[in-house]
Amino acid sequence: MNKFLLSAILLTASCNPESKNVIADLPKALHEVSGTETAPNSDLIWMLNDGGNASKIYGLNRKGTIKKELKIDAKNHDWEDLTADKTGNLYIGDFGNNANKRKNLTILKVHANTLKSSDKIKIERISFKYSNQKKFPPKKKKLYFDCEAFFHYNDSLYLFTKSRVKNNFGKTHLYKIPAIKGNHIAQLVSTFSSCDDLHCWVTSADISNDGKQMALLTQKSFLVFSNFTSDDFFNGTFKQYDFKNESQKESICFKDKNTVYITDEKAHGEGGNLYEFKLE
Repeated sequence: MNKFLLSAILLTASCNPESKNVIADLPKALHEVSGTETAPNSDLIWMLNDGGNASKIYGLNRKGTIKKELKIDAKNHDWEDLTADKTGNLYIGDFGNNANKRKNLTILKVHANTLKSSDKIKIERISFKYSNQKKFPPKKKKLYFDCEAFFHYNDSLYLFTKSRVKNNFGKTHLYKIPAIKGNHIAQLVSTFSSCDDLHCWVTSADISNDGKQMALLTQKSFLVFSNFTSDDFFNGTFKQYDFKNESQKESICFKDKNTVYITDEKAHGEGGNLYEFKLE
């Protein structure tokens, strides 16, 4: 290897302090990855892209190679996160709501027994609306109904909204709906605020397999909550892990109780990676 090439590699690594955590460069098909999840009875890492992309989910190995590509029989209005239950069913969060005026908020259930299929995958539709949203869109000071984060826990789905209120971007509302087909009212459980700037938007969430840790992702850090009671995840304690490099990090999931996977979108020649972070 010539000296110029070696210098370029070292310079690139030094400009990205998160480089030591990168385990894979994601393929071009996942240039706008917005959801990542591991599932029981599957050795793949499942991912999806956000709105404007194909209605597909992808199963990858740890090297970032796509091993499975499934077409979903539903439109990708604005897919924002991915979760799984304990039997291996996947749930697609089609609830991106930038303008806070959507009335077709939906979660798409993909049954575990279809993940090996080569046909277009049929889904169950779990539709919902927020219990406290009265106007579409609401006033600027009440733009709390965008969502990019959720997970499955104890037969329910827990959604964490993304604030679009100026000087209060770090506020998230936690809602709960049943994880069954039908039309539901998302009930408010609690709220949490991290910080006020744009980099505190909540972009993904997950809960550990044993239900003892809950993770929230932002562009500047991820927070791991523990010692909570029942499903009020914010009444426990949390540890914050700050990123050294701010990028468009859009998804998080637990690999195991000591490790999380995180992905970011490819933008301006940076990102587009699968990261692995150890918890302390």
